[in-house]
Amino acid sequence: MNIEGIKKILTYFLKRAVAVFITIAIAIYLTIVIANAGGYVDKIIEDEIRMNVAMAIRNDPTVRGFTDEQKQKIIENRVKNEMRRRGLDQPFIIRSIYHLKRALLLDLGTASSMTSDSGSMLVKNIILERIPLSILLFTTITLINFFSALYLGLKLSRRYGSFLDKLIVYLSPLSTIPGWFYGIFLIMIFYSWLHILPPGGFIDFPPPPTLLGRILNIAKHMILPILSWFISSIFLSTYSERNFFLIYSTEDYVEVAKAKGLPDKIIERRYILRPALPPIITSFALALISSWMGAIVTEAVFNWPGLGMVLSRAIGSFDAPVIVGVTVIYAYLLGATVLLLDFIYALIDPRVRV
Repeated sequence: MNIEGIKKILTYFLKRAVAVFITIAIAIYLTIVIANAGGYVDKIIEDEIRMNVAMAIRNDPTVRGFTDEQKQKIIENRVKNEMRRRGLDQPFIIRSIYHLKRALLLDLGTASSMTSDSGSMLVKNIILERIPLSILLFTTITLINFFSALYLGLKLSRRYGSFLDKLIVYLSPLSTIPGWFYGIFLIMIFYSWLHILPPGGFIDFPPPPTLLGRILNIAKHMILPILSWFISSIFLSTYSERNFFLIYSTEDYVEVAKAKGLPDKIIERRYILRPALPPIITSFALALISSWMGAIVTEAVFNWPGLGMVLSRAIGSFDAPVIVGVTVIYAYLLGATVLLLDFIYALIDPRVRV
């Protein structure tokens, strides 16, 4: 590739990176506004500060001889100082711009009330402590579901109209039910009735003494969540992949390859699977990121201590810094994925490269 071509590629990716960054900034700012309810959460925080200060003054022996008016002045002064210390004395619009700047620089600040298991109130530590557990579970789920649907879809495209093909079509509406719904029934069957699998959690307590024992124990706890998501998605995903491959298998170049007498495996690999790789990779990457962040109910059902549980607790306690922090991480992951997909497209699809 000549220098001019390299410059065009760099210019293209620079423009894409700027566009993605602007989109991320808009998404984060909207999250800041929504998480603070346009400043309403600040009123809740102020009332909480006022209540705590009033209780402290009531139990303070040094102000027992003061009149009610004097005590009220002390309360007001302490509330103002605490509001100033937290930066809540500034208008919300100004603070929202300041929070946006910090979020874009990944300075996620401290949580309002939540703490990590180690006792830290830093949002960064709270997220970093839980996100590996979500990635472990839901990356495994996504990989199993994706490759299973890909294999079955390619197989059914060769056996259009067979019994298995019709069965998948008939069962595809079952995928409209969310995975956590199946999870409830799986817990009832395998835990309450058969007593062979744990109902949830990450690992037994106390954990097994050996490393291999801990790995196997964690895998045992992952079976039911994986199975619930697999049942929920496999039929519709397979049906979609089957239709996708059927469309590509009717292209003229595929008919020409068949007329030349090429083996079916070569036709599938070169003339059906490769042209379909860009949308397949896109669906996989987006499904992977979405699974990391979109599993609040599933983690609650199976008591899985991942990022979904953190986000659920943050929403319930109006902990805006944690909500914004999770959104920031998700936004950057999504933006990086979009840029990476553009690069991958250029490698696997000559049309995009041109």
